[in-house]
Amino acid sequence: MRGSQKHTNVRIVKSSGSIMKSETITQVSKDEAYNAGDWIIPPVDLRGLKILVKNSTILPQCIRAYKNNIAGFGIGIRYREDIEETSEMAEEFNRAAEILELLNNEQDTKKVFEDVIEARETYGIAYIEVIRNIADEVQQIEFINDTPSVNKTKPLDPYISTVFYHNGKEIERKKRYCKYRQQIGGKTVYFKEFGDPRVMDWRTGEYISEDMTIETRYRANEIIEFAVGMEAYGEVRWIGQILGIDGSRKAEGLNNNYFENGRHTPLMIMIKGGTLTDGSFDKLKGYMNDIKGESGQHAFIILETESSEGRADFDQSDKPDIEVKDLANILQKDELFQDYLDNNRRKVQSAFQLPDLYVGYTTDFNRATAQTAREVTEEQVFQPERKSLAWTINNKLLNGYNFKYVEAYFLEPDISNPDDLYKLLTVANNAGGLTPNRAKQLVYEAYGETAENYQGEWGDIPLAYNKSQNSGIDMGQITMSLQKQIQKAAENNDDSVVAVMKEVKSLLLKMDRGD
Repeated sequence: MRGSQKHTNVRIVKSSGSIMKSETITQVSKDEAYNAGDWIIPPVDLRGLKILVKNSTILPQCIRAYKNNIAGFGIGIRYREDIEETSEMAEEFNRAAEILELLNNEQDTKKVFEDVIEARETYGIAYIEVIRNIADEVQQIEFINDTPSVNKTKPLDPYISTVFYHNGKEIERKKRYCKYRQQIGGKTVYFKEFGDPRVMDWRTGEYISEDMTIETRYRANEIIEFAVGMEAYGEVRWIGQILGIDGSRKAEGLNNNYFENGRHTPLMIMIKGGTLTDGSFDKLKGYMNDIKGESGQHAFIILETESSEGRADFDQSDKPDIEVKDLANILQKDELFQDYLDNNRRKVQSAFQLPDLYVGYTTDFNRATAQTAREVTEEQVFQPERKSLAWTINNKLLNGYNFKYVEAYFLEPDISNPDDLYKLLTVANNAGGLTPNRAKQLVYEAYGETAENYQGEWGDIPLAYNKSQNSGIDMGQITMSLQKQIQKAAENNDDSVVAVMKEVKSLLLKMDRGD
């Protein structure tokens, strides 16, 4: 039996080389799968979207709210970290501010991004033409007005090595780039995607090999796009409301058409067994035409009838019967489809996540609800959009400058609630947690000014603590009183007040211990 046993040999095969991670993206884009050629065809007519916006009674307000609140407050420069300023940091700050200010000489830089937001919310995508100087640095940006005239290709092979900066370090990545072209009136201009290091001829869209030269004036500029969503040409956030938007336009057209072709007959004169004489008909027509003005006041009209058979005499049973019937109750008294129009408006606002306050409907607001609406909309809508645009500016447009200490950001409104701030400061002051420097800072910020701290350590010591040290008040008594206030605030679910008072209590205990 031993001779019939089978033996299994195990052999380990080793690779002759080291295993490397792929340096490129390997996923298949749906644009490559569903487009026969390199150029991607937009799934919808972008000019039709513009017509819908122009004819809508709510889309322009929503787009204007995005435009004004995202980029309308301006663009600024700030330090990435709150550290002591050095001469190198100050020099970089001034240089970044100058570069940002001179990105466009025809208008404020923030106006360029306002136009970007307006086009992006209208078409789903917007474009900026980027112009570099001899040193290959971004020195100018121009908004492309005619968005539908721009087409793009799918990402084209091969992968190109691209260098960018992150925290002062030079990093290399490989990427496939797109081509862009703008066609207007039979003229075609080609662009390359932003970041593409190759040289392109804007007349032909062909890349120039390293062993060839081309005049500077024929070098293609770059395009940087701003799209909503993941589609090749973006997708308007109100795409699901197109039927309602078009229906609202038709409803408004129907109401407007009523004034031209609607029923305006206020009454009907019915005659049984006879007909109006020619004289009475003329009198009635003249009365209706001349009833306007003072001449028509207190006037009366007499209607005469005659037999429909042409007889001069009337029997008792054959006398004509005249009846005047009021038709005003069947006339359209107000616009049709009011509920339909209002519901469609609310749906569009919901797509933009905008409350009535931002689009001019303020009848149901008071101070408290208006403040809440502003806070929620800022947190959920405008602040994320500002951060997204600022990321594009810092990590794309200005990345080549390799700024180490500063960054660009979009300014935002002050949405702090004075009433809430007053309550917190009152609690902090009563508990002894408000310092002179902090009180001075808050007052100056309310007036839009910058406050400087008081000289000396006393400016950072709570006033109540100083008083207790000078008057001999027991600190334990203050903390016990503060604990009672904390419990009372907790019962009222004032979480923010509880947090502040706990912090004050902790600070007082540390100071009492001499920590």
